[in-house]
Amino acid sequence: MPSSRKMVVGGRDGVVSVQLLLLPPLLLLFLAAAGEAQSSETEGVSVLINCGSNSSVTFDGRNWTGDSSPGFSNNLTLTSASPAAEVASTDSALGPLYGSARIFTGGLNYTFRQVPAGNYFLRLHFCPFAFDYGHDVNKSSFGVAGNGLKLLGEFNVVDEVTARLDSGSGSSNSSYLIREYLIQIGSNGLVLEFVPSKGSFGFVNAIEMVPVVVDRLFADSVSRVGGSGGASVNLSRRGLETVYRLNVGGPEIQPRQDSGLWRAWKVDTSYMINPDAGKEFKNTSNITYASVNYSSVAPLVVYETARIMTNTEVLEKRLNMSWKLMVDPGFDYLVRLHFCELVFEQSNQRNFRIYVNNKTAADNFDIYARAGGKNRGYHQDYIDAVSSKVSTLWIQLGPDTATGAAGTDALLNGLEIYKVERNGNLAYTGKHGTSSKGSSSNARTRVLLLGIGSGLGSVALLGIVVAFGFIFRRRLKTRESSDKKSGWKPLFFNEAVLNSRGSGKAAAGGGKNLNGSLTGPSTRVGRRFTIAEIRAATKNFDEGMVIGIGGFGKVYRGEIEDGTLVAIKRANPQSEQGLNEFETEIEMLSKLRHRHLVSMIGFCEEHNEMILVYEFMANRTLRSHLFGSNLPPLSWKQRLEVCIGAARGLHYLHTGADRGIIHRDVKTTNILLDENFVAKVSDFGLSKTGPALDRTHVSTAVKGSFGYLDPEYFRRQQLTEKSDVYSFGVVLFEVVCARAVINPTLPKDQINLAEWALRWQRQRSLEKIVDPHLRGNYSPESMEKYGEIAEKCLADEGRSRPMMGDVLWHLEYALHLHEEWLRANSSDDSNSGSSSSVEKSSANAESLEGQPPISLDVDLGLEGSREPESAGTDVDHRDRNRTNSTAE
Repeated sequence: MPSSRKMVVGGRDGVVSVQLLLLPPLLLLFLAAAGEAQSSETEGVSVLINCGSNSSVTFDGRNWTGDSSPGFSNNLTLTSASPAAEVASTDSALGPLYGSARIFTGGLNYTFRQVPAGNYFLRLHFCPFAFDYGHDVNKSSFGVAGNGLKLLGEFNVVDEVTARLDSGSGSSNSSYLIREYLIQIGSNGLVLEFVPSKGSFGFVNAIEMVPVVVDRLFADSVSRVGGSGGASVNLSRRGLETVYRLNVGGPEIQPRQDSGLWRAWKVDTSYMINPDAGKEFKNTSNITYASVNYSSVAPLVVYETARIMTNTEVLEKRLNMSWKLMVDPGFDYLVRLHFCELVFEQSNQRNFRIYVNNKTAADNFDIYARAGGKNRGYHQDYIDAVSSKVSTLWIQLGPDTATGAAGTDALLNGLEIYKVERNGNLAYTGKHGTSSKGSSSNARTRVLLLGIGSGLGSVALLGIVVAFGFIFRRRLKTRESSDKKSGWKPLFFNEAVLNSRGSGKAAAGGGKNLNGSLTGPSTRVGRRFTIAEIRAATKNFDEGMVIGIGGFGKVYRGEIEDGTLVAIKRANPQSEQGLNEFETEIEMLSKLRHRHLVSMIGFCEEHNEMILVYEFMANRTLRSHLFGSNLPPLSWKQRLEVCIGAARGLHYLHTGADRGIIHRDVKTTNILLDENFVAKVSDFGLSKTGPALDRTHVSTAVKGSFGYLDPEYFRRQQLTEKSDVYSFGVVLFEVVCARAVINPTLPKDQINLAEWALRWQRQRSLEKIVDPHLRGNYSPESMEKYGEIAEKCLADEGRSRPMMGDVLWHLEYALHLHEEWLRANSSDDSNSGSSSSVEKSSANAESLEGQPPISLDVDLGLEGSREPESAGTDVDHRDRNRTNSTAE
C-alpha cells in the first residue's frame, strides 16, 4: 500500500524545484523494469510514473515508479510558491495505481529529459477519490500542455467521469479516467505542464509513455470524406487524442491483451443507435494481417469478432448499423475502421457503403478485395471535420444494393476515433449536453462514495445506501404527488395565432361563421370551446362516445350545439408524447387549410385540459376499408380517387408553405374518409418543417411506423419530402393488396409488404397479389401504371424517387385509363362512379352508428394514433443527447 503521509514541497523565490537525480546504472534498471512487457513492434521502452508516491507499485503486470522515490530520474518542478503534495486513499478497492495522487494549487512540471526522441502514446491517469487535503475534488479544474501542445483546458475530472456514467459509455473501470495522446518528442525530451485554473487546484494519479513506431500506425496524410476542405489532411508531426477505441461485436480487450501498445478496447453496443441492427459474429479460423506493417495497428483479437448487419425481413436489409459518438466541436477527426472478411471466399461477395457524419465515405466497399483475401485484418482511415456547433460524430454502414453482390450486409470489426490537433491545441473548454452541471449530481455522489473507504465496513456502507435510497424515494414521491396535483400546464398560444383570449363561442374581435369557428385574425386556430361545451358535446366524456384510443389519450365522437358532428381529442396529462404532438399539431394546423387535410375546428384549454376539436370523418380510416373490419371493400375507382386525394394533400404540404412541411407518418390510418369518401390526411403530431433553401434535408430523430419508414431516413437520420414519398409508396401497395404492411404470421418472404409487393411488381406480375375483391374489376393498363409509380416511390435512395406532384400525375393518369376501360367495356363496375359512391358512403356512415369503440387498428386516425404490431410498429429512435446539422 502507498504511504498515507502528506509531503509538502516548498522553497525560495517563488520557484521551487525538486531535482531527483539517478545514477546511470539505476536508470538502466528503471527502464528495463518499465519495458518488461514491451512488444517487438515498439522502439525503446515505456516510462511509467506512479504520482504522489515514494514507492513503486505493480499494475497490469508492469512496474510503476513513484515520482518522489529515490529511483526517479526525472525533474518534478513547481513553477510557483504554491505547494504540491502527495495524497493517499485508504480505499483498497481503487487498486495500487489509483491509491495515491499528486495534488497542486500552483504550476507543476514533469520534465522527461532522458527519454529517447520519437513518437509516444502519452496517457494521463485520473481517479477522483476524496482527498484528505482540504480540497473538494468536485471543484478541481486545471489545464495540461506537453511541449507547448495544449492537451487539456479547464478540465474537471468529475464532470468527465459523470458524463461517461450518464451516457452509459462507462465500463467496469468507470471510476477512473485515462486520457491518451499521440505526441512527438524531440531530442530535448518532454515537459508536461500542469496549471490549475484560477482559485482551483489539480491532480494526477499516473503518467504513462509508451513508444510507438508511428510509420506503422498512421499514414502521413488521410483523405477527407467527400474531399471537403481540401483533398487530404497531413498528419505528420501533428498531435492526436484518442477519443474512442471500440472492439465492434466483441468483448472488452484489456491493455495487457493489446499488441504491445497497452491500449484498451471497449465494447461498442452502448454507442449504437440500435444494437439489434447488427449481430455479433465470432470467427474460428486463424487470422493474419493484410500487411506485415499492420501488426501494431490492432491486436488480432479485434479481427476475430465482428458485427454484421442483421438480415431480417421485418426490419428490411436496407437499414444501417449506426454508431453515435459524442465529440468536441470544432476539430478534425480521424476515423479508423477495422475490417476482416470472415465469411466469403472471394471478392464481390460482400459490398456495402460507409457513411461518416451522414456523408458517403465509400461506395461498393469490398473487404475481401481490399485486404487481399479472407481472414486478413485490414483498416481504412478517413478524416472529417465537426463544426463548432455540433458535438456528435456518426458512423454508419449499410448495404449497397446497386452492385449486384451476393451479400450486402455490412461488417465491421473495430472502430477508432482520434481528435486531430488544430493550431497547437487539442483542448476543448466548452460544455457538452451529456455532462452538464445540472445532471451530474448523482454521479458526483457516486464519486464521493469512493472516498468513504473500506474502513466504514460493509454494514455501515449498506446503511448509508439504504438511507440515501429512503430519502430519494420520499423526495420522488413528493415530486410525483406534486405533479399529480398540478397536472400539466396548458399550451401557451402565441398572440400571433390567437390574437385574443375570448370566451366560448367567439373571441373578442371575431365573428362566428357557419362552422362556429372564429373569423378575423384567429381564424386559423378556430373556436375556443369552454370545458362545459366539451362535456355537453361528449355527454360528460361518456365512454360510449369513444371512437379511438392512442398514446395521447382518447378521441370522442361529439355533437356541438348547432348539431355539427365533431371528433374531440382529449390529451392524457401523463403523456409527454401527447403534449409534444399536440403542440406540433397546433403549429401545423394554424398554417394549413386544404380540402384534403383534416381541419381543426377549435380547442379547449380550461381546467388544465388540452382538447382539440376536429371535423368528424364519417367513414373513418382508409385502412378500415381495406382489411380488419366488416366494412364493404372499396372499388378500384374509389381506391384510386382516395389515393389521388391523399397525394394532393401531401403535395400541398410539401409545396404550400415557404419551406414545406414533411408529414413523417404517412400510413393508411392517417388517411381519413369523409361522408363522401373524400380522402383527408391527418395526424400532424410528428410533422417537421422542411429544410431551408441552403439545405437538402433536416437532421432529426427517427420517428414513424415500421413498414412505412423510409430506410434512407432510418439509416442517415436525414429527413426530406422523399421520406413521405416512400411511405406513400407503401400505402399504394397496401391499397392494392389489402393486407397489413407487417405481418409476422406470414411466411418469411411475405412478412414485409413493401419487399414482397416489390418483388412481384419487378416481375410485372402485380395482378397476382391484388385484393381478391378487385380481380376482374380493373383496367390492366391502369394497374400497370399504378404499379410503376408505386415501385418508383420505394426506390432505396431518395434522389431516385419522384416528387409528390409526379406521383399525383401518374395516379390521375391511372384513373383516366380505368375510366376509359369502364366506358369501353360498359362494365357493371361503372356503379363505382361518384354518384353511387355517395349512396354507398351514406350507407356506410349509417352502418357505423352505434358500433363499439374502435381499437388502434381501426380508429379515427387523428394525431397520436398508433397501429398494433401486425399493422406497423412505431419507431422512435431518439438521440437523447444529440442534434446534427439542421437538428430539431
